[in-house]
Amino acid sequence: MITTIQVEGKVKDKLDELKVHPRESYNDLIIRLLENNSLKDTSKESLIETIETLSDPETMRDIADALENYEKGEFVEFEKLKKELGLNV
Repeated sequence: MITTIQVEGKVKDKLDELKVHPRESYNDLIIRLLENNSLKDTSKESLIETIETLSDPETMRDIADALENYEKGEFVEFEKLKKELGLNV
């Protein structure tokens, strides 16, 4: 049975970004996402949190900025940060 669903443009854009290749169908993409997140209760919560994160433009900008800084070598080593903060983790 084939069904049509409606999603907001922003959701479609996010789905497009998750495709392995441009010709991957949305059906295949959704199956892959569902298989990778076996829908146990904790996985459902995790999936919801992931969707909320992906839907938050400010968080996504912060992540992109952090990745860009990392690629430039602009980061603090964990051990150095622990020492600066006086943490014994």
